[in-house]
Parts: sequence; structure tokens; C-alpha cells
Amino acid sequence: MKNKKNDLLPAAGHLAYRRTPIEIESPEQLGYENIRYNLTESSVPDVVLSELDLNLKDIVLCYTDHLGKPGLRQRIAAEGEGLNPQHVMVTTGAVAALFIIATSLLKAGSHMIVLHPNYVANIETPRAIGCQVDYLRLSFEEKFSLDIKKLEKLITPDTRLVSLTYPHNPTGTVLSEDELQEVVSLVESKGCYLVFDETYRDMVFGSPLCMAASLSPNVISVSSFSKSYGLPGIRIGWLISKDKKLMETFLAAKEQIFICNPVVDEEIADQFLAKKARLFPKIQDHIRTNFEVVKAWMEKEHHLQWIEPKGGCVGFPRFKPDINIDIDNFYRVLNEDYKTYVGPGHWFEMDRRFMRIGYGWPGKEAVSGGLDAISAAIKKVVL
Repeated sequence: MKNKKNDLLPAAGHLAYRRTPIEIESPEQLGYENIRYNLTESSVPDVVLSELDLNLKDIVLCYTDHLGKPGLRQRIAAEGEGLNPQHVMVTTGAVAALFIIATSLLKAGSHMIVLHPNYVANIETPRAIGCQVDYLRLSFEEKFSLDIKKLEKLITPDTRLVSLTYPHNPTGTVLSEDELQEVVSLVESKGCYLVFDETYRDMVFGSPLCMAASLSPNVISVSSFSKSYGLPGIRIGWLISKDKKLMETFLAAKEQIFICNPVVDEEIADQFLAKKARLFPKIQDHIRTNFEVVKAWMEKEHHLQWIEPKGGCVGFPRFKPDINIDIDNFYRVLNEDYKTYVGPGHWFEMDRRFMRIGYGWPGKEAVSGGLDAISAAIKKVVL
């Protein structure tokens, strides 16, 4: 008799999906009601719809333009020099954009390079496809800086895609314009594509980088409304490419997955961007205020060290090498005794002595409370 259970497993050549710790252990899965201090989030506070003062009464609940609402694409394109709405495709969050890119450009055995550590969506889909993935590993000892010479050595004649994320999640490091241009020139010379996840572009503490896709047809930009704007519930993101043939392929993929985006979600996104100049400065002030709280705490928390973030809304400190601590007991005490959660290093396939601290989502008092809880948990378990 056949094993019916095994008949349901992926056959050779099929995508091999697996759930990841960052999703299994996410606050929405744990239940927000079970968390007192939530320092796991890599986003700003979630927006309440009434705060936006939107007009949604006259929306026709129809299919939308398959690329996305033209006015919304126009607003997105306007932020990049030389871009137009035909270069933009609106997707169901950045994660759908990354899925579309990976499944359009890669196949089993394809070679790609991914910045590491990284958010799982940039890694898991290529892995599920069966790609040969090499990691461009960032090192604490090198201040999590991008080594372009190391990247060049990883590129082979078979490399199809290079995947970078800046400002970087989880470390908060950034690239300069010159470094970005150097990477773009490199992928052009090697004949491969760069997918540049710029979800945190607006969160940089100085001037933001240009939209990477504006620099070359070899570059695909990805972003969303979830992280910088506090709108994860509308599930709207986008990808940008000046390569017309590539965009046609991406559109075909989108049409076969979900045809078009929810019309209500696109309308909310469009109206938000129309008011961005008024709404976003408040978000920036919130991030900066909370960052200063974390920075002051790190200066006195002598068990930890970090590379100070220059953008985004997360930091990635670690226990100093000479600190003797039962790391599993630390997380148990932090979670169970103090109801406080951070992003443990294993979420990013890193040592658990690292932790991602998200300071953009909570209020200032909650950030302070969560940091105090971390210090208290350390004192309880340090050996």
C-alpha cells in the first residue's frame, strides 16, 4: 500500500517550502496580548486608519490595472530620477516582489549571492527553488561593512542574481552613494542582476540613497509600505525595473499568482503617499527619539556591544565575547519572567548571542521598559 502522507511531499524539482523561526516565533503568532514589551518588530508603529483621514467611500471594488493603480505608480516613480510608472509594479508586499523576482530569474541549480545576515524572504525562496546560494557574510569585527572585493570574488560566470538589503536589516548599517554605484558597475560588468531591497530607504538618518533601479536596467528595486510607513495591514509593496522585457515577465508572474492588488489597499497607499510630506516627519521624529534611548542604554549596558545603526529602526547588539552567560536561559527569563521579546540571532541564522532590537514600533516608554527588562534578565543569568 502506498504511503499517502509521503505522496503529499514535494517531488524532485518542486519548490520545497519550510517555515522559519522568525515567522513561527513572530509576535503576531505568539499573540500580542502575551507580550509586555515588544522589541521584535522591524517597523514603525502601526497606523490606525482613522488617523489618515482618507476618503474611501467612492471606491469601485473592481479589478485594478495589473501593474498597479497608475496614480500610485506615478507617485512611487516620482521619487527616482528617470523613472516612470511603466517601470513600477505594485505587489502584495515586498515579500511578493521578492518571490516574483526569484521565481522569474532563478531555477534549480542557478547561482546567486545573498547578503548575510538577512531577512528570510531574501534567502528562503531561492533555497526552496534549489539554487546554489553563496553568502556575502557581514562581520561584526569588520563593522558589518560591505566588502565589494569579496563580492566580486563570489561572482562566477553562472551568477544570475546578487541580493543586497540597505539600510540593512538586522544591523542598521548603510551604503554610500559611491558604494552603491560601485556595486551597480560590478553587476553590469559581470552580466547579472542586482535585486536591491530598499525597504528602509526612507529611514536613513542622513540623506536617503537614490532609488537603486534608477541607476541601471541591471538593478531591480524592492520596497513596501509596511516598514517605514506603518501600513503592513494593507499588504502593498513594489518592484522597479527599467528593463522592459523583465517587467513583462514579472507582470506575467503576478497575473498567474494574484492578477492584481486589492483596490482598497492600493487606494489607501496612494492617499498616504499624497500626504507623505505631512505624515512622514512625525515618523522620522519617533524613530530618532527612540534611537537615542537605545543608544544611551547601550552606553551603560556593559554586557553588550554593537555597531551603531545609521539607518532603519533596528540594531543588532551581541554579548561581549568575555561575558559568560547561559544564552538559552537568558531568553527564557526575558520572555517568561519579563514578557519581553527581541529577535534572537537564530532568526537570521546567526549565533544566539546576537539579538535584534527593534526600536521603531514601540512608544518611548515601552522601549525604555523593554531595555530595562533586558538588563534585568542579564543580571539574573550571567554566570
